Amino acid sequence: MRNRLFIALIATALVAAFAFLNWSTLLAPTLLSLGFFVVEAPLGLAMLGLTAVVTLVFAVYMAVWQGKILLETRLHAKELQMHRTLADQAEASRFTELQTMIRVEFEQLAQQLKQSQEVSSRELRENVNSLAAMLAEMDDRTIPPTRGPGE
Repeated sequence: MRNRLFIALIATALVAAFAFLNWSTLLAPTLLSLGFFVVEAPLGLAMLGLTAVVTLVFAVYMAVWQGKILLETRLHAKELQMHRTLADQAEASRFTELQTMIRVEFEQLAQQLKQSQEVSSRELRENVNSLAAMLAEMDDRTIPPTRGPGE
């Protein structure tokens, strides 16, 4: 139980005990002035009834107040959920965009790597051909031509 409810129950129990212990005094008739006229009625019973009415009005006010707070809390929870959903969607969108950007970058890098390999391969072939030509030329210079047997 909440502390406030516990205190309210104790206060109600104390008032009920007081009324029970003093019931005969509460029912004693007395002259009561209501402004424009005078009535003979039990003062204690009138005060007890007035206390009950004020307590009831206060309880109804608190129930309405808590109902409004609950409705407001639900509204805020729905708004919070909506904003959370929007944030999740935005984050998912950013991740998708990032994934697309990374994929494009990797494709560009792969294409550049392929081009670089092709250029390197072509240059290597050209260098091998050039080197082979230079070696053949050097072979032609260093090895005398072989002459046939009749010469």
